[in-house]
Amino acid sequence: MNSSSKNISVTNFVLVGLIEIESFGYVCALLALALFSVTLFMSSMIVYITWTEKSLHEPMYIFICVLVMNVMLGNASYYPKLAIDLLSGCSTISLTGCLCQSFCIQFYAASELYIFTTMAYDRYLAVGHPLRYHTLMTNITTQKISLALCVFNVVLVLVDTSLTLRLTFCGVNINNVFCERISLQPLACNDITVNVMYDTILTSCLVIGCLLVIMYCYIRTVVICLKLSAESSLKALHTLMTHMLAFSIYMGTLLFVNFRYSLTTGSGSTKVDVIIPLIGTSIAISANPLIYGIRTKALREKIACNLHKIVCRQKE
Repeated sequence: MNSSSKNISVTNFVLVGLIEIESFGYVCALLALALFSVTLFMSSMIVYITWTEKSLHEPMYIFICVLVMNVMLGNASYYPKLAIDLLSGCSTISLTGCLCQSFCIQFYAASELYIFTTMAYDRYLAVGHPLRYHTLMTNITTQKISLALCVFNVVLVLVDTSLTLRLTFCGVNINNVFCERISLQPLACNDITVNVMYDTILTSCLVIGCLLVIMYCYIRTVVICLKLSAESSLKALHTLMTHMLAFSIYMGTLLFVNFRYSLTTGSGSTKVDVIIPLIGTSIAISANPLIYGIRTKALREKIACNLHKIVCRQKE
């Protein structure tokens, strides 16, 4: 980088990913709108049903509701802008817009991990301590945990965003279809050691800590299930498998997207570097409402009942 470029502070960036897929941009835009609509509909139905059905006012369903509300945030911060940019042919984003989108997506991704951790612990308490469960995990406790996680995550992501905001940028090309911290930092003119250290230490501690809690809770729950009666065991394992499926999809896509730079080095890897986060992020954001809406019996039945009522009203 020459010395003159170091004196230029960039305030607008180019999302190279949008340029890379412009040849089939309309198809991607339609898919983005379709996934946005389906995910938003399923998430809204789950939230509405959990809110209105008193029989679902239990910790497990409250956590599922919080999870899909978080999905709605990720959904809103990702799909609409992607579709609008593809349809309009716009491939630029301002620094303010970039930081806002990065904040929302980072908040969504981190919150997802924290919620999965609390859900794993909740299922362990339900199976391992059934007599004390309703004392240990009340609805009020569930709401307090959810609020505490939200505040904790906001503080951590705000610190990260503030560290990024202090940087000046010389590069303009972001190899992605959306703005994220990992793609933005390499474009900085000044030193990013503090940013990298904060990200590395914080991410390592939180991810390892959450993974250890989740693994312990899952293993302990499975061991306890094997000692239960066949009917109770199958019911508990079905719920556990739903959580494990959703969590596995989340972690798989998260790790794959974050490690894409080391996986796609070399010439001619730009398209791959764009397609991986495009597909991975889409799967991660869309999967949870569909998984819980289909595999959770109470939610599935209530959703089907509400859809039937809507159809009957339209026919009248």
